[in-house]
Formats: sequence, C-alpha cells, structure tokens
Amino acid sequence: MSSTTTQTPTPSAPKRLPWYRRLGMQVLVSLILGIAVGFVFPQFAAKLKLLGDMFLSLIKAGVAPLVFLTIVHGIASAGDVRSAGRVGWRSILYFEVVSTVALILGMVAGNLLEIGKGMASVGAASAAPVAKAAAPQGFLEFMAHIVPDNFVGAFAKGELLQVVVLAVMVGIGILAIPETRRVRINEGLDTISEVLFSFINLVMKLAPIGTFGAVAYSVGSNGTAVLLALAEFVLSFYAVVIIFLLGALGLVARLAGFSLWRFLRYIKDEILIVLGTASSESALPRLLIKLQRLGCAKQTVGLVLPTGYAFNLDGTSIFMAMGVMFISHAYGVPLSLEHQFGILLLMLLTSKGAATVSGGSFVVFAATVSSTGILPVEGLAVIFGVYRFLSMAISTCNTIGNSVATVVVAKWSGTFDAERARRHLYPELYPDAAHADAALDDGNLLEEDADDRRSHTAGIQVKRA
Repeated sequence: MSSTTTQTPTPSAPKRLPWYRRLGMQVLVSLILGIAVGFVFPQFAAKLKLLGDMFLSLIKAGVAPLVFLTIVHGIASAGDVRSAGRVGWRSILYFEVVSTVALILGMVAGNLLEIGKGMASVGAASAAPVAKAAAPQGFLEFMAHIVPDNFVGAFAKGELLQVVVLAVMVGIGILAIPETRRVRINEGLDTISEVLFSFINLVMKLAPIGTFGAVAYSVGSNGTAVLLALAEFVLSFYAVVIIFLLGALGLVARLAGFSLWRFLRYIKDEILIVLGTASSESALPRLLIKLQRLGCAKQTVGLVLPTGYAFNLDGTSIFMAMGVMFISHAYGVPLSLEHQFGILLLMLLTSKGAATVSGGSFVVFAATVSSTGILPVEGLAVIFGVYRFLSMAISTCNTIGNSVATVVVAKWSGTFDAERARRHLYPELYPDAAHADAALDDGNLLEEDADDRRSHTAGIQVKRA
C-alpha cells in the first residue's frame, strides 16, 4: 500500500509590471516631455493648460468626499471619543510645532540670503497676472469662516477646512449611536469609500496626461527670461525646502525611529505624481492606502493625513515666509524684527486655510501680503511669473510633511506596526512585501495586500513525493 504526500500549492507572486506601465515612470516621462515641448513649441504648449486643469479638476471632485469619508470613518472606527481625541490632540500639537519651524526657517533664509535684493526693476516690468488677494481676515473672521452654513456648499466650494469640521462632527455623532447600529454604518462607509476609490483609480490613470499638459504650459508660457530673472529665488527656495526635509523632518523621523530616506523611497511614486502635477491632492488617495500598508492604523491615517492637508502645510509656510522677504528686499521695504514677528504670527493663521490644489498657496500668500499693509502688492506679479515652478516644491514638501506626520503620530499614539513597516521599508529583505507594493504601480488602490494573503504560508515547506 503506497502512501501519498499532499502537495501544498505555493502562492504565485504577482508579476511585476514592466517599467513603461508603472504609473510613477509614466509621470516622470511625461514631466520630461512636457519640459521639452514647452521649450521647443512654446505657443502650442501654452494651449495645453487645459489638460492639466481637467486632471486637477477631476482630482478635486473626489478629494472633498474622500477627506470627509476618511475622517468620519477614522473617528467612527476609534470606538470612543477619547480614542479619537488622543490621536487628534497629538496631531494638532505636531502640526503647530512643525509648521512654526517651517515658517521660522523660511524667514531666516530670506534674511540671510537677501533674496530679491536689487530686482525691483524686474517687478516693474513684469506683466504676469496677479491672483486676486482675499480680504484680510482676523481671528474672529477666520473662526467664523471654518464653520459652514450649508452642508453641501462646503463640498461644492471646495472648502477643505469646512469639510474637516463637518467630518469631525459627523464622526463624533456616529459614536453616540448604539454599537450594534454603528457596525452597519461603518460597513456602509466602507462600501461608499470603495466606490470612491474606484473613481480615483480611473482618474489616476490620466495622471501622465495631466502632468504633460501642466508642465508644458508652465514652461511654454513663462519662457526662459522670467526663469533667469528669478533664478535666485527659485533655487534658494528649493534649497531651503531640501534643508527642511533632510534636516527638520530627517531629525523628526530619526527621533520617531524610522529612516526618512527609506520612507521617501517607499512613497517615491506619489512624490513624482505631486512633482509633476504641482498638486498635493493628486497623491492623497494612494497615500491613504500606502500608509495603512506601512503599518499605520486605518483610523489614525483617516484622521491625521486628511487633517494635515488643511493644518500642516510645511511647504506653503516656507514659501510664504520667503516670499514676504523677497518682496521686502525687491522693493526696498525694510522689515524690523517686530514686523517680521507679527507677520509670522499672521502666517501661522492664514497658512491653515491654504487650498491644496495648485495655486491655492499663492492666493493665501496674496492675502497675507495685503494684510500687512506695508508690503507692495505689485511684488505679487514678480513671484507669480514663476509660481508654477515654486508650487512643484511646495506641494511636494506638503505631501512629504503630512506623510511623515501620519507615521509619527501613529507611533506616538501606539497605533503603528513596526514589524510590518520594516517589511515595506526594507524590501530587499522581504521580497513578498516588495511584490505587494508593486501592485500599486498600475494605479489599483484596491489590490489585496500580498503580505496578508501570504502570512499564513510562512514557514510552510512544499514536499514532493
């Protein structure tokens, strides 16, 4: 009587997509092509703005509902108000400290480098359009503005702060519902989120087209003259952003116990998307999934990341501080330490309302310059000429800052799986995690996590008869 040995099937690893089908690589190629077309065919490239605008409009259409659902689900999943509040106050504390550091760094850099000095003639000759500055807001006006008077209007107007307020109130309200009924509500939120992610999946496949149009328009409409005239400001700003990322956020990551370089490599595709579209919103749907894959609890990601898009705009803070000093030096308007401290406090308030789409930071910056009463608004035209190039770094810094904040707050709150994070941050040691991350390269946010699918097969050896 012969005995037979049952073979255990080995789960097949997902096939890695070829480089030309990976979303991050497609965006990078589109970025290069857009620059080339902008220089070679500037008049034609100026007409491609529509492609970038259409892509960003589609992203914007899904972001407000996505932010609302993730915050509501994050609070509802916490189980009680105390658990959600613990994550919430830690997030706000972190946001305020890091945003203040970013503002101070930008102000110090503007003073030391004296950016814009001797460039007043360029400002007078510039014919770039100026974004309309919003009316100056005091603290009372700001607080009144964040409370919507119409539930649907907050979504229709794209008022992210108002959406956050609504989401927090709805989430807390759900916690007051009996647990048996709350389970069904959470299941419904999951279903709606799945539909919304499917919509975002489709939109993200258009990211290379949007990137190509946006970059080609930027290069074609500005030309080389403006870039050369404002090269000092642009290069200085990029340098300060890099110093902030490697210095401030690098130190924060080290203190939190993870490698910033490894983390940036993990979210490199999202960074490329933001760099190409100059919109931090374009990476939000993918980051909501990837940070959960990294080991952050779902409710923590749902609370911290979307809220950071309204309250933790590090790149916007650096831009506003350096922009103020640029106008001060360019037009010979000296700012005393008292003036600079007062403007810094003003920017701590106004920067919290910056829209995360391309151009939102400039509108808030214009409002801040107008609010000072001493800086010439003509200087806004100078910066607007190269704002598109600045916004690429602004959005990238905002995205990285919020991603790091999510991991830090998750570790601080005890809702972080360090072992799971290690598998994704060190893919050379864990090939199964590398294959799982590769599944996101085609833009499919709903792909089942390969780590979870294979966890039950660890240590099993296949026996052959």
